[in-house]
Amino acid sequence: MCHSAPVVPFRLSFVPGIPLFEQVVYAARKAIVSGKLRPGDAFPSIRGLSRELKINPNTAHKVIAHLINEGLLEVKPGIGAFVAEPRSSTRAQRRQLLETELEHLVVEARKLGLSLADVQDGIAEHWRKLEPPSGEDA
Repeated sequence: MCHSAPVVPFRLSFVPGIPLFEQVVYAARKAIVSGKLRPGDAFPSIRGLSRELKINPNTAHKVIAHLINEGLLEVKPGIGAFVAEPRSSTRAQRRQLLETELEHLVVEARKLGLSLADVQDGIAEHWRKLEPPSGEDA
C-alpha cells in the first residue's frame, strides 16, 4: 500500500524562548482539539515533520512520541501515525488533567487584577475560536 505523508496540517510561527518541541506539540494539539485534524486523519511522518518545519528529526520524533503517549495519535504499523479516536474518560478524569493549568491561569489572572468575569469572557472567546467550522460534522 502506498501512503503519502501529508503536508504539516497546522500553522506554526516559532517564538523565541519557548522550546521548539513544546511549540510543535501545542500546535498539533490545537489542530486536533479544534477539529482541523480529525480522528483517522494521517499525521506527518518524522521525516515529513522535520523537513516541513525545519526542525531536527530527533525533535520531530519526540513530538510524535509525546502525542502518542497523550493518546492523540495512534500508529498503524507499516502505514504511519494517525489522529486517534478520543479516549473515553469521566468528566472528573478530564477535569483532573487541567487542574495545574487552571490553577496557573487563576494565579496569573489575580496577579493582573482580572475579575472572574474577565477570565470567563477570555476563555469563552478562545473556546469559540477553536470550535470546528460550522456545517462540518465533528
